[in-house]
Amino acid sequence: MTEQPPTGEPVLRTLAMPADVNVNGDIFGGWVLSQMDIAAGIVAGARARGRVATVAIDAMKFIRPVRVGDVLSIYGHVSRVGRSSMAIPIEAWVLRDRVGAREKVTEATFTYVAIDPEGRPRPVDG
Repeated sequence: MTEQPPTGEPVLRTLAMPADVNVNGDIFGGWVLSQMDIAAGIVAGARARGRVATVAIDAMKFIRPVRVGDVLSIYGHVSRVGRSSMAIPIEAWVLRDRVGAREKVTEATFTYVAIDPEGRPRPVDG
């Protein structure tokens, strides 16, 4: 299968484990979403140089299942910066059975806001 390479920088890599399966035996979508949110937070926090919070997840698209034994790799980048918010497109890819074919499994755009120590929005560049 020929696909375009991942968009963005590699941010996070982890192994899908048996404890993370749903009733169908595939990795639970919420676990994948959690990994993507962690990765997006890393990207947003680096850009904001400080504390950030997730405010929205747009266009979440599950393309293929993740299976036990797959290596999940998350890629992301900042696509837009507002006064206090940032849009972070995230792609999740797997290596099947730790060494097999690389496949895109999920994508979404996460919106983060830079926050101050009291949890109030602050300028990204301030």
